[in-house]
Amino acid sequence: MWHVLTALAEAAMALTLSSPAFQDGQPIPAVYTCEGRDLSPPLAWTDPPERTKSFVLISDDPDAPRGTWVHWVLYNLPPGTRALPEGMPTDAKVPTGGLHGTTDFGRTGYGGPCPPSGTHRYYFTLYALDTVLTLAPGATKAQVEAAMRGHVLADAQVMGTYQRRGRR
Repeated sequence: MWHVLTALAEAAMALTLSSPAFQDGQPIPAVYTCEGRDLSPPLAWTDPPERTKSFVLISDDPDAPRGTWVHWVLYNLPPGTRALPEGMPTDAKVPTGGLHGTTDFGRTGYGGPCPPSGTHRYYFTLYALDTVLTLAPGATKAQVEAAMRGHVLADAQVMGTYQRRGRR
Protein backbone atom coordinates (compact mmCIF):
# COMPACT_ATOMS: atom_id res chain seq x y z
CA MET A 1 0.00 0.00 0.00
CA TRP A 2 2.81 2.44 0.87
CA HIS A 3 4.40 1.92 -2.58
CA VAL A 4 1.11 2.74 -4.29
CA LEU A 5 0.75 5.94 -2.27
CA THR A 6 4.36 6.93 -3.00
CA ALA A 7 3.86 6.35 -6.74
CA LEU A 8 0.63 8.39 -6.68
CA ALA A 9 2.34 11.24 -4.81
CA GLU A 10 5.25 11.26 -7.26
CA ALA A 11 2.89 11.24 -10.25
CA ALA A 12 0.94 14.17 -8.79
CA MET A 13 4.19 16.10 -8.40
CA ALA A 14 5.42 15.53 -11.96
CA LEU A 15 7.76 18.19 -13.31
CA THR A 16 6.19 20.40 -16.00
CA LEU A 17 7.82 22.94 -18.32
CA SER A 18 6.06 25.76 -20.16
CA SER A 19 6.67 29.07 -21.87
CA PRO A 20 4.51 32.18 -21.60
CA ALA A 21 5.67 32.98 -25.18
CA PHE A 22 4.11 29.95 -26.91
CA GLN A 23 1.86 27.01 -26.15
CA ASP A 24 3.09 23.42 -26.44
CA GLY A 25 2.93 22.35 -30.10
CA GLN A 26 2.29 25.89 -31.35
CA PRO A 27 4.47 28.31 -33.37
CA ILE A 28 7.37 30.06 -31.66
CA PRO A 29 7.12 33.85 -32.13
CA ALA A 30 9.64 35.27 -34.64
CA VAL A 31 11.39 37.39 -31.97
CA TYR A 32 12.96 34.14 -30.68
CA THR A 33 14.30 33.14 -34.12
CA CYS A 34 16.94 34.16 -36.68
CA GLU A 35 14.29 36.29 -38.37
CA GLY A 36 13.74 38.27 -35.18
CA ARG A 37 16.00 39.26 -32.30
CA ASP A 38 17.15 35.66 -31.69
CA LEU A 39 16.31 35.97 -27.99
CA SER A 40 15.90 32.91 -25.84
CA PRO A 41 12.24 32.45 -24.91
CA PRO A 42 11.08 32.72 -21.31
CA LEU A 43 10.56 29.33 -19.67
CA ALA A 44 9.06 28.30 -16.32
CA TRP A 45 8.69 25.02 -14.47
CA THR A 46 7.06 23.49 -11.46
CA ASP A 47 8.79 22.30 -8.31
CA PRO A 48 11.15 19.39 -9.01
CA PRO A 49 11.71 16.26 -6.93
CA GLU A 50 13.02 16.96 -3.43
CA ARG A 51 16.53 15.59 -4.09
CA THR A 52 17.21 17.91 -7.06
CA LYS A 53 20.73 19.37 -6.98
CA SER A 54 20.76 21.01 -10.44
CA PHE A 55 18.91 21.38 -13.73
CA VAL A 56 19.91 20.82 -17.35
CA LEU A 57 18.05 22.41 -20.28
CA ILE A 58 18.59 21.21 -23.84
CA SER A 59 16.84 22.57 -26.90
CA ASP A 60 17.13 20.87 -30.25
CA ASP A 61 15.52 20.41 -33.66
CA PRO A 62 15.11 16.78 -34.79
CA ASP A 63 13.87 17.92 -38.22
CA ALA A 64 17.17 19.48 -39.34
CA PRO A 65 18.42 18.18 -42.72
CA ARG A 66 21.69 16.73 -41.32
CA GLY A 67 20.18 15.23 -38.16
CA THR A 68 19.22 16.75 -34.82
CA TRP A 69 20.51 20.34 -34.50
CA VAL A 70 21.36 21.57 -31.00
CA HIS A 71 20.09 25.11 -30.28
CA TRP A 72 20.76 25.44 -26.55
CA VAL A 73 22.67 23.59 -23.83
CA LEU A 74 22.42 24.94 -20.29
CA TYR A 75 23.56 22.95 -17.25
CA ASN A 76 24.20 23.21 -13.51
CA LEU A 77 21.31 25.60 -13.06
CA PRO A 78 20.80 26.00 -9.28
CA PRO A 79 18.08 23.80 -7.73
CA GLY A 80 16.04 26.83 -6.60
CA THR A 81 15.62 28.04 -10.19
CA ARG A 82 12.03 27.89 -11.46
CA ALA A 83 12.23 30.10 -14.55
CA LEU A 84 14.49 31.55 -17.20
CA PRO A 85 13.80 35.07 -18.44
CA GLU A 86 13.52 36.11 -22.06
CA GLY A 87 16.87 36.93 -23.62
CA MET A 88 19.30 35.00 -21.42
CA PRO A 89 22.91 36.20 -21.77
CA THR A 90 24.97 33.92 -24.01
CA ASP A 91 28.16 34.01 -21.91
CA ALA A 92 29.60 30.62 -20.98
CA LYS A 93 28.92 31.34 -17.29
CA VAL A 94 25.33 32.33 -16.54
CA PRO A 95 25.17 35.28 -14.09
CA THR A 96 22.44 33.65 -11.96
CA GLY A 97 24.27 30.32 -11.84
CA GLY A 98 24.80 27.59 -14.37
CA LEU A 99 26.88 27.10 -17.48
CA HIS A 100 26.19 27.28 -21.18
CA GLY A 101 27.31 24.51 -23.44
CA THR A 102 28.33 24.77 -27.07
CA THR A 103 25.53 24.55 -29.64
CA ASP A 104 25.69 23.33 -33.22
CA PHE A 105 26.12 27.00 -34.17
CA GLY A 106 29.60 26.63 -32.65
CA ARG A 107 28.99 29.06 -29.78
CA THR A 108 27.61 29.14 -26.24
CA GLY A 109 24.14 30.36 -25.41
CA TYR A 110 20.84 30.17 -27.23
CA GLY A 111 20.59 30.06 -31.01
CA GLY A 112 17.04 30.39 -32.27
CA PRO A 113 15.09 28.50 -34.91
CA CYS A 114 16.25 29.14 -38.48
CA PRO A 115 15.03 26.20 -40.57
CA PRO A 116 16.21 26.11 -44.20
CA SER A 117 12.76 24.94 -45.37
CA GLY A 118 9.48 23.65 -44.05
CA THR A 119 8.13 23.64 -40.52
CA HIS A 120 10.48 22.30 -37.86
CA ARG A 121 9.84 21.21 -34.26
CA TYR A 122 11.94 22.67 -31.44
CA TYR A 123 12.03 20.69 -28.22
CA PHE A 124 12.99 22.33 -24.93
CA THR A 125 13.72 19.56 -22.42
CA LEU A 126 14.41 20.23 -18.75
CA TYR A 127 16.09 17.60 -16.56
CA ALA A 128 16.17 17.62 -12.75
CA LEU A 129 19.38 15.94 -11.57
CA ASP A 130 20.50 14.52 -8.23
CA THR A 131 23.99 15.95 -8.81
CA VAL A 132 25.92 18.94 -10.12
CA LEU A 133 27.83 18.03 -13.28
CA THR A 134 31.62 18.26 -13.20
CA LEU A 135 31.95 19.79 -16.66
CA ALA A 136 33.72 22.96 -17.73
CA PRO A 137 31.79 25.72 -19.53
CA GLY A 138 31.20 25.00 -23.21
CA ALA A 139 30.46 21.26 -22.97
CA THR A 140 28.55 19.73 -25.87
CA LYS A 141 25.12 18.14 -25.66
CA ALA A 142 26.74 14.68 -25.92
CA GLN A 143 29.11 15.45 -23.04
CA VAL A 144 26.26 16.76 -20.88
CA GLU A 145 24.07 13.75 -21.65
CA ALA A 146 26.90 11.36 -20.81
CA ALA A 147 27.62 13.15 -17.52
CA MET A 148 23.97 13.17 -16.43
CA ARG A 149 23.39 9.47 -17.21
CA GLY A 150 22.03 7.78 -14.08
CA HIS A 151 21.32 11.11 -12.36
CA VAL A 152 17.97 12.17 -13.87
CA LEU A 153 15.22 12.42 -11.26
CA ALA A 154 12.57 13.88 -13.60
CA ASP A 155 12.22 15.56 -16.95
CA ALA A 156 9.72 17.79 -18.71
CA GLN A 157 9.36 19.09 -22.23
CA VAL A 158 7.67 21.81 -24.24
CA MET A 159 7.76 21.87 -28.04
CA GLY A 160 7.28 24.79 -30.39
CA THR A 161 7.29 24.91 -34.18
CA TYR A 162 8.73 27.40 -36.64
CA GLN A 163 8.67 27.98 -40.39
CA ARG A 164 10.61 30.86 -41.90
CA ARG A 165 8.55 33.50 -43.65
CA GLY A 166 8.35 32.99 -47.38
CA ARG A 167 9.81 29.46 -47.19
CA ARG A 168 7.74 26.34 -47.56
